[in-house]
Amino acid sequence: MWTLEPHRDALKFMEELQTDSKKCRHVVCKILGLVSDPRPDDSRDPEGHPGRLRTDVGELRIVYCYNDDNVYFDIVGKRNDEAVYKNL
Repeated sequence: MWTLEPHRDALKFMEELQTDSKKCRHVVCKILGLVSDPRPDDSRDPEGHPGRLRTDVGELRIVYCYNDDNVYFDIVGKRNDEAVYKNL
């Protein structure tokens, strides 16, 4: 089992997401799922960002990486927003 290490920008987005409890619940479930399996079937390598993975939750995207002990999620943002990758 891995330990979850969120980036402050991801936490900030999650705080803003609390106004939509359904989306927030889906994202939290997905993130907690990454702790038990950091390489789910729907994860992909984002182009131009080696060492990172991405997974989608509805219209939101989670960008993260992991090592032997931790899952680090860097960004949670809108799927079609290029700012998600610019902030990396």
